[in-house]
Amino acid sequence: MIEKFLIGTYTHSISKGIYQLELDTQAKQLQNLQLVAEATNPTYLAESDAHRIYSVDKVLGPNDEAQGGVLVLDDQIPANQVDLQLDPGANPAYLAIDEKRQLVYTANYHLGTVSVYRILADGRLELTDRKTDQGMVGPRPEQADGPHPHFANVTPDGRLVVVDLGIDKLFLYDITADGKLSLVSEFEMESGFGPRHITFDNQKGVAYLVGELSSNLAVLEYNEEAATFAVKQIISTIPTDWTAHNGAAAVRMSSDGRFVYVSNRGNNTIAVFETAADGTVTLVQRIATEGDFPRDFNFNSDEHFVIVPHQNSGNASLFERDAQTGKLTLIQKDFAVPEGICVAPRK
Repeated sequence: MIEKFLIGTYTHSISKGIYQLELDTQAKQLQNLQLVAEATNPTYLAESDAHRIYSVDKVLGPNDEAQGGVLVLDDQIPANQVDLQLDPGANPAYLAIDEKRQLVYTANYHLGTVSVYRILADGRLELTDRKTDQGMVGPRPEQADGPHPHFANVTPDGRLVVVDLGIDKLFLYDITADGKLSLVSEFEMESGFGPRHITFDNQKGVAYLVGELSSNLAVLEYNEEAATFAVKQIISTIPTDWTAHNGAAAVRMSSDGRFVYVSNRGNNTIAVFETAADGTVTLVQRIATEGDFPRDFNFNSDEHFVIVPHQNSGNASLFERDAQTGKLTLIQKDFAVPEGICVAPRK
């Protein structure tokens, strides 16, 4: 069986933009890298059920002023531009599609804003709301210059959760059908945690929050009725004797809720945690990704494989996953992918 994935990249060196690769599940290998569309720093992207690609993008204006926003493409190779929504300043760091409401959310790390766009019938976007995070900055150098929202996506109960690395906060918003946000609650993590991404286990009533700056994974109790979080556990994603720089990045949970995975940039590993009935976790494996700076990673359709691109070493690694133990086994490490950041399955 051939499964296809979109790869978002930085374009600081040799990358041209958005790529597609294939996973041959029978041969157990990555193959056939193709350029989908040229773009500047399309670091996060997703494909809608209507087979349109939504990606963050950066464009330089006539006087070399930076403009950032969302690029919309069709599903051809090479892809054709459907829309481009730009604003002055840096491009967003995160993008998510809300299929139920037909909305797109972006989190702009540098501008401190979260934006909501309505998806029109032809796939183009219309801005419906924008919020700017507010709060006291954290103590770490990366937090000194203000709010840094790094994630914005829908919770299991249909709210929008915004994760802000700069001010160590989570924000919960109600979302109207026409894409308007109203703040419901805020939750502040311990100072310097540096929250980056979050995933939810609706069955256990918990969320797993990764701290980029602290290299910690937090297990949070999530009370849907009260719209509140509470810390149940905090555990490190790196070895106790690791003293070099590390930034924890992506967090993903297996669909059965039994295992949680976190990528470490610097330590260059995937940390594998087994979950208990109450949602708390125990480390069961920490495996080298065989590349430098693994930001995002993702499962294939049946979660038998895990794909890990690397920003600095220009390769993607493929792991086989044991569904019973949660552990990963390296099966390929030399597949060339330039400046790989995000991995998104094709629809």
